[in-house]
Order: sequence, then structure tokens, then C-alpha cells
Amino acid sequence: MLQISRTLFVPEDEIEMSAIRAQGAGGQNVNKVASAIHLRFDIRASSLPEVYRARLLALGDQRINKEGVVIIKAQQYRTQEKNRQDALERLRALIKSVAVTPKVRRATRPTRSSQKKRLDSKTQRGKTKRLRARISDQ
Repeated sequence: MLQISRTLFVPEDEIEMSAIRAQGAGGQNVNKVASAIHLRFDIRASSLPEVYRARLLALGDQRINKEGVVIIKAQQYRTQEKNRQDALERLRALIKSVAVTPKVRRATRPTRSSQKKRLDSKTQRGKTKRLRARISDQ
């Protein structure tokens, strides 16, 4: 079970993990050891609440493909177990990011005094710049 919060869990049978060979430099060891982890999590087929699923699918995250599958490739560490923990932690962070309800933005208007202050400061700056200008011979 992957624990997201105190009340939210994801069963491990919904998370598909496979070991693959890591990319990049590393000598001969890289060619024979599958230490990277490829994690797949199908959002639509998961047991997550509908609100979480809708928010995850609405995310513009590049790790979520068109079919609604989260694909995480963890290859930062040298051991398979650490990469497995890293992949699960990244999935947990992704699900937690949609758990917080976004605050509704309410449009506000500037106060009359703030508008007056802004215009007064613009006038003052204009006067200062006019005083800096060259005096012409007319």
C-alpha cells in the first residue's frame, strides 16, 4: 500500500513497476545491471476518489500521457531499491499536489486612493525628468 495521506491509500497492485537498464555513463556495470525503475500508474483504472482522478487528468504534466497513465522513470540512484523508493515518492508527490483545492481567485479593483497615489507619483516622476532635460535657446 502506498500511503498518500492519513486517509488515502493506493493499493500496490494498481502500480506497475519494472526494472530496466539505466541510461548514461557508468562503465560495464550499467550494461549488465537493471537498476532503473519504470513505474506505470493508470489513473482511470485506479481506486482514487473521482475528484483526484479528474484533477490528475486535467494536469498538464508531461509524465501523464493521453491515455491517462502516469509514467515515471527513476534512475538517479545506483541501487534498484533506492530507485523504487524514489519512483514511489514521486508518484506520492504528484497525487498530493492535486489533493490541495486551489484557492478561488476573486477579481478586485484598486482603491481610489491607491489610483490617486499612482497618478501623483507618475506626475512627480515626469516633473523630475523634465527638470533634467536640456534648456533650449529659444
